[in-house]
Amino acid sequence: MMQTSLPTPAGLNGDGLVIGMAQARFNADITHALLQAARTQLLALGVAASDIEVVEVPGALELPLALQAMARSDRYDALIALGCVIRGQTYHFELVANESARGIMQVSLAHQLPIANAVLTTEDLAQAQARVQAKGQDAANLAVELAMLLEDLD
Repeated sequence: MMQTSLPTPAGLNGDGLVIGMAQARFNADITHALLQAARTQLLALGVAASDIEVVEVPGALELPLALQAMARSDRYDALIALGCVIRGQTYHFELVANESARGIMQVSLAHQLPIANAVLTTEDLAQAQARVQAKGQDAANLAVELAMLLEDLD
């Protein structure tokens, strides 16, 4: 089953925004596809290529630390977390999925900085492949929308 994207709100404009992305290397084929989908959508929304910065980390559990360092730099209007956790035969799936999500949310709230969580959590590789394009696009839309919202609220 192919997952569809969230509806894109009218008026999203990424012109002048600086977006940072942290990409996990684990399940690299999937996370690279997430990165490409998010980057393509950011460009379509008007974010300049020179205003999109990417850092890599080993896996999903390392994303919060990288995102925290990026947030502390005060260079970004929004961040995107890119990762893929596929269920295995052990409890490790739940640990990685839950703790990476918790860490990402903590960083976002602590720094009052939008972070789009595009860490796929799937039962198998086929599910991840089916969701990758929509999830990458959704993350880009969400990052721009929330950056615009916070700018309006300030």
